[in-house]
Amino acid sequence: MIGKDLEGKVIVVTGGAGLLGSNFCKSIASEGGIPVIADINIDEAKKCEDELNHELNLSCVDSIKLDINSKESVTNAVEVILEKYQKIDALVNNAYPRNKNYGNDFFKVGYNDFIENVNLNVGGYFLTSQIFANFFKSQGYGNIINIASIYGVIPPKFDIYNNTEMTMPVEYAVIKSSIIHLTKYLAKYLAGTNIRVNALSPGGIISQQPKSFIDAYNKKCLTKGMLNPEDIIGTLTFLLSEKSTYINGQNIITDDGFTL
Repeated sequence: MIGKDLEGKVIVVTGGAGLLGSNFCKSIASEGGIPVIADINIDEAKKCEDELNHELNLSCVDSIKLDINSKESVTNAVEVILEKYQKIDALVNNAYPRNKNYGNDFFKVGYNDFIENVNLNVGGYFLTSQIFANFFKSQGYGNIINIASIYGVIPPKFDIYNNTEMTMPVEYAVIKSSIIHLTKYLAKYLAGTNIRVNALSPGGIISQQPKSFIDAYNKKCLTKGMLNPEDIIGTLTFLLSEKSTYINGQNIITDDGFTL
């Protein structure tokens, strides 16, 4: 009998109660892993834990409060998870914190808001990566996957936002491109430690966008167009599994050709 790809692996997913995070955790559990929903909103994390365990008829999904911008919170999470499971196999950096003014048009973005949002995200990914990598070194192995974006790879295709109230926030482009390079830096820095660091860059994910935007976006793709969360979990599972042992320092794009 063929085993599941993530059998017994303890995998921490930051922002695990969100749209992508919850689907990541569902996939991890389905592949035999133990997903830990690590979210700043512990009530949502607990709710997601209960829903996934019920849906999958399992009891392996776990949750913990984690603020990626707090050294104390991240350190405590590592200690609690380690005490419970005696190991941590991987970290999926997926959280996306932002302030109340996030997402304005370029000329309306305030300097302080720009700095705060970049710091929240890039700083948070740095902090979680630093603390988990330090633990992984002592453990003797580890795996970090940073969730980036196609807009960390290419400039925005602004025309698809025409006739909508949407825009592609400048903070998002800066954050996601920084995360991709942080990934490469860490992979090189941690060479020889048995710790892999890769990034996953999804294309657009369907989430109640207006039809005009989705139609314009789809024309830039090759087959399906905008993706559902389920469409990128195969890539994540692969990066978390032993099948990708020698993939390190890479950014894997899953976007139905949008970046071409």
